[in-house]
Amino acid sequence: MSKGRMTYFDKDDVLHFAISEEPEAGSVEISPDITAELNAKGELIGIEILNASRFLRDTVLDSVQARMLELAEAKSP
Repeated sequence: MSKGRMTYFDKDDVLHFAISEEPEAGSVEISPDITAELNAKGELIGIEILNASRFLRDTVLDSVQARMLELAEAKSP
């Protein structure tokens, strides 16, 4: 498998992860803003994230908040 490539399309706020250079033969919507791109064998070749800046902001905030809660609980007697 080749190295992945990430491209951000600022105008459309779309983040695309290419795992392979194979042509896309189909796709599966994972959630309203996330689509998995598949090759002819049904293997994952890419991921597209719409509204990427909001998705990444929310994901990072959720992760940081969860980690801070874990740290606070660990410090509590």
